[in-house]
Amino acid sequence: MKFNLFVMSILSVLALAACSSEPSTGKKEEDHASHQEHAGEEIREETKSMNLLPSFLEDKPEEMKGIYTAAAKHRELLESIPCYCGCGDSAGHQNNFDCFVFENKDNGSLVWDDHGTKCGVCLEIAAKSVIDYQNGKSIKEIRSKIDEAYKDGYAKPTPTPKV
Repeated sequence: MKFNLFVMSILSVLALAACSSEPSTGKKEEDHASHQEHAGEEIREETKSMNLLPSFLEDKPEEMKGIYTAAAKHRELLESIPCYCGCGDSAGHQNNFDCFVFENKDNGSLVWDDHGTKCGVCLEIAAKSVIDYQNGKSIKEIRSKIDEAYKDGYAKPTPTPKV
């Protein structure tokens, strides 16, 4: 029952998030690491670990924060899943993971990307993928399901290698 409530919450956020070009505004706090930079219209912010979310998520719904946390914890999965929002061409993304995390550093810190905060497609793909993975589906099964679901009516997928 709790799992179904989580899924419904995620879907509500996705409906609200839809791809918008509204810029994020968030103030940096001392907890967050050294810098925040802008890449085009994207905000990138470094935190000391995946357990510290970036300040650009402060005013976002809890469900969106949950998707960002799940994305960071499921790197291997989401690096195998393409995104279908057009970010492969517009932002140079290689996979769905790139919509949330720009870089994993050797010291454990992360450079987050706010792209996912502005795009319901990115959020939906990540949420569906993580939920299916937690329900025991293989990465290959999830990839096939995502490719099938987004093959028509969406942008060209990111150049994610086949699983």
